[in-house]
Amino acid sequence: RISTSRRVRRRAFALVIMKLTVVSRSGRELVAGGLTVADGATTDDLKAAFHKAKPKFYPTRQRFTLPVPEGAPPKTRGVPLDAGKSLSKDHGLKNGDTVVFKDLGPQVPYAVVFLAEYAGPMLCYLPFYFFRSEIYGDALGMKGAAKPLLQVQFLAMVVHTVHYLKRILETIFVHQFSHATMPIFNLFKNCSYYWGFAAFMSYFINHPQYTPVSETQMLAGFALSTVAQLGNAHCHLYQASLRSDGSKAYKEPKGGLFKYVTCANYACEIYQWIGFNIATQSAMGWFFVSCGAFQMYFWAIAKHRRLKKLFPGFKRAFKLLPPFV
Repeated sequence: RISTSRRVRRRAFALVIMKLTVVSRSGRELVAGGLTVADGATTDDLKAAFHKAKPKFYPTRQRFTLPVPEGAPPKTRGVPLDAGKSLSKDHGLKNGDTVVFKDLGPQVPYAVVFLAEYAGPMLCYLPFYFFRSEIYGDALGMKGAAKPLLQVQFLAMVVHTVHYLKRILETIFVHQFSHATMPIFNLFKNCSYYWGFAAFMSYFINHPQYTPVSETQMLAGFALSTVAQLGNAHCHLYQASLRSDGSKAYKEPKGGLFKYVTCANYACEIYQWIGFNIATQSAMGWFFVSCGAFQMYFWAIAKHRRLKKLFPGFKRAFKLLPPFV
């Protein structure tokens, strides 16, 4: 005979266990018999259980969503299962339900990507300044490689180096990332962008035949660049203060330049490089800031829409680049 207390324990155990079917986006079942998790389990617990069943897919490589409801429009996407949220209370899952798995591919920590993409530009820029005679003269056989560097070339080197040193320090001490990782492909893509432009900009700015702008234009450009860089640092410190409690939830930015510009940090970043290019007048520099501003425009539009959705009544005079956008 089974004692009453043992039957109660078994009944209680049965009540707190939830079995979920895990399928791919094509509908193929990925774990035979489903995954068993506690009734009060979170998305993180689900990822840990899936990792145990499929060791190849570590938690940061996983993404789970609810199935798309039948009859939904063709482009409808499943609701994502947010990290830390309860599967039952927050997402309404119950025993026997189905979740959809997506492989995000190999991942790399955000901080690693940022440190690599910001350290690289200094390593690519500085050799053309400090080893100019060896690169332009000995290696490329150009005349005038040994002549003294110009003031604008010195200041450009300082401003460029300080910019990326600032970014590295912010990555280590200021930034709090909403996501722990990103696809490893982004490491190569981002590094190619930043490193390549830094090398080309430095090649032309430190070239023996480089023609400087007027002193007035140079000083005005570097002044704008410096002010914008300080503004960018202030924006990042303010954004970090919004998450000083350790929360990763979105909070409405209301202070400083964010009173007027949705993406004030992007605005300062763009104006910083505009100032740099006013001072140096480099074609590659203008191409660099144009590519960056083009990408930031789409990020700013998406962020503006997201903030309007999250915070009713959200409104700013500009989304990205006052007084234009």
